[in-house]
Amino acid sequence: MLLQHETLEECTKTGTMVVRWVRKFPFFCSDREYIIGRRIWASGKTFYCVTKGVPRPSVPRQNKPRRVDLYYSSWCIRPVESRKGDGAMTACEVLLFHHEDMGIPWEIAKLGVRQGMWGCVKRIEPGLRAYQVARTAGEPISKCAAMAHVTTKFNADELNTEDNTEASSSNNNMEIEKPKHWTNNIPKVLMIGGAVALACTFDGGLLTKAVIFGTARRFAGPGRR
Repeated sequence: MLLQHETLEECTKTGTMVVRWVRKFPFFCSDREYIIGRRIWASGKTFYCVTKGVPRPSVPRQNKPRRVDLYYSSWCIRPVESRKGDGAMTACEVLLFHHEDMGIPWEIAKLGVRQGMWGCVKRIEPGLRAYQVARTAGEPISKCAAMAHVTTKFNADELNTEDNTEASSSNNNMEIEKPKHWTNNIPKVLMIGGAVALACTFDGGLLTKAVIFGTARRFAGPGRR
């Protein structure tokens, strides 16, 4: 539950916002403070909402509430085919990727997520319906909702093509460099292998074997990467 929330910075051109939250935590630990930057990208009818913890020197750190620095929470929202099976893309799929370091034991964090996350998810659909009713009635939208309409357009297919090209180029470079890597190590392998064979032919105790291996490592050293 949010105890406090305020907007620290916003950009009407990109829709980027920096906000401050204070969330209520159970009685056995202090409340948590978040400084979060968020922005929405759009590719066709798919939306990527990215939020993460950001530094904010102008907001001094306090003992209470405790600030959470490591915070990532992103949503992917896209249309999918309806369950009616008519091929119409009238349904919506929402994927959430969330990670934060709240500074509490892992088992307690899992219990909190198990108890609270599903309740949060169940409130998404009623909230959407209430928003639709309000929009139909002509009610003005909030500042945050207005900023969410400002997105950064990009082409996801072009990014996938670039990633595949870079991966292919990287694999080719690895294949080219691999023979060079092995040939550089051949003298070292031969030197160490020869030292092992030589040491096994002597029965002069640990001192003789130590001298042989030490000499081999010294000659093999220049070939080390």
